[in-house]
Amino acid sequence: MPQSASSSVQQARQILADRLREMVKDAGLDGKDLAARCGWHPSKVSRISTAKTQPSADDIRAWCRACGAEGQAEDLIASLRAVEGMWVEWRRMERAGLRRAQEAVLPLFERTRRFRAYSSWFVPGLLQTPRYTEDVLRAVQRRRVTVDDVADAVAVRMERQRVLYEGQRRFAFLVEEGVLGNGLGDAETQAEQLDHLLTVGALPNVSVGVIPVRLGRARMPVEGFWIFDKAQVNVELVSGHLTLTQPSEVAMYADTFATLADMAVYGDRARALLARARDSLV
Repeated sequence: MPQSASSSVQQARQILADRLREMVKDAGLDGKDLAARCGWHPSKVSRISTAKTQPSADDIRAWCRACGAEGQAEDLIASLRAVEGMWVEWRRMERAGLRRAQEAVLPLFERTRRFRAYSSWFVPGLLQTPRYTEDVLRAVQRRRVTVDDVADAVAVRMERQRVLYEGQRRFAFLVEEGVLGNGLGDAETQAEQLDHLLTVGALPNVSVGVIPVRLGRARMPVEGFWIFDKAQVNVELVSGHLTLTQPSEVAMYADTFATLADMAVYGDRARALLARARDSLV
């Protein structure tokens, strides 16, 4: 797994390493004993037990076997998979196509009751029109995905938008003003998207804020992110997808969202910016 600065990822790695180290102690062994039983260099044991190196599933099986604790192997491998899932490179997430990547997040969307989303790049997925989504996903597919299932992926994303209208859910969306004129498609697609923002923004459970372009900002634009209730943050980076569950990190993004929300305009002022962006397309 690629190294990440996220404390959520690092803490999870450390917890797994601590469990492996305790297993060695409980077996009455030391690092050299374990290395000899596994046929490894002692430095490998040291790197794994201090969370400097992520073990493989086979490493964990060998470790448990050497400690006489084979029954714990599958549980530890499950923990390993959970750590790996916190940071996923786009190429790994999308290697089977874009449809599966879209489907994978549906359970998260269905169980969430309060959504907060910020985007400095493009209109958030729950607010996108079919043609806008097709342009976004087509650009992704051309850049990094060999499987062409864009049409299916668009259909999944459109179906996911039903969460806007079901249950007692609340949504707060923030976009930078530049997003309003930064579409990948043609003027007709962008105009349709801007009209759709006006429509969805009128829903009683949906707030759409636009952060105007201006000098003297309290906070510069940041990476796009979603906050799901108070439990999880998903961050979209150039290289991959980061899942954060550490309370301190979730709180950090919640504070950032609040700061950006204070900078945004809403209601008539937001609609004026949307209208101005639409008029500029003519």
